[in-house]
Amino acid sequence: MLLEDIVIIKQTDNPDEPTVITINCPDKTGLGCDLCRTILFFGLSIVRGDVSTDGKWCYIVFWVMGKKGTIWSLLKKRLLEACPSVLSANTLMLFRPESQPPKPADVFLLKFCCHDRHGLLHDVTHLLCELELVIQRVKVSTTPDGMVMDLFFVTDTRELLHTLKRKQDTHDHLKAVFMDAMISCDIEMVGPDFTACSNGPPSFVPPAIAEQTFNLEMFDENHETKHGSGRSVSVTVDNSLSPAHTLVQIVCRDHKGLLYDIMRTLKDYNIQKREKTCEFDLFIVQADGKKIIDPSNKLTNFPH
Repeated sequence: MLLEDIVIIKQTDNPDEPTVITINCPDKTGLGCDLCRTILFFGLSIVRGDVSTDGKWCYIVFWVMGKKGTIWSLLKKRLLEACPSVLSANTLMLFRPESQPPKPADVFLLKFCCHDRHGLLHDVTHLLCELELVIQRVKVSTTPDGMVMDLFFVTDTRELLHTLKRKQDTHDHLKAVFMDAMISCDIEMVGPDFTACSNGPPSFVPPAIAEQTFNLEMFDENHETKHGSGRSVSVTVDNSLSPAHTLVQIVCRDHKGLLYDIMRTLKDYNIQKREKTCEFDLFIVQADGKKIIDPSNKLTNFPH
């Protein structure tokens, strides 16, 4: 049997009709579960299924409905990987003892720095999916001058991301799509720090990784000259001003989405803002760089 005949995907031109996936391969325990999981992972819905088996060989048909952007070639490859080899139908299957669970996949940190634009995160995640990288966690940070640093914690289904060739291939694919907008792309294996990241809140990044990544390396000398020298982050926790509440004062460089980042962090750590008001000290100027002295200015007309 040819490899192409094991999995056959027959698409239809009518979006209201299901796509037919036919699988003809040796049988094994849990094969149906593995195939269904793979199909559902691609965002498809199984509307009908038919299974025939004699204990050694099986013939399975799935009728699925899916989204327009489904990567059918990658789905076929994944289904082929889930199917046993043809030789296994005539040989004794060896199973790993339950006392020896499979080794967990290595986790890599992909640091992607790029000029921000609409749909950037969608395009990056779509490309990583095509490269067969599974995203475990994402941390996105945007600078005031329109640059973005995305941290992707990923695993490689090919288990080759530790090799220089696989890293270079990933870099080249990203560069081909984003071209001059891409500033840098670094890939490295993460250590025990990621365990803390996995068990912590979604927006938490291990201190060692955060310090290494967000050291203002994206701000060149021209940026520092334009915006002034960098200022370190200051977080003060004060319990003396209120018998019932804790006051948190934060002084840091401004950036787009700062308030959201603060509120999201508080939510991740299950910290509730008890007061119904929120106070800000904003040092602002008009577009011409001067103070606001026009009494008719409507700046104070915020909704109540």
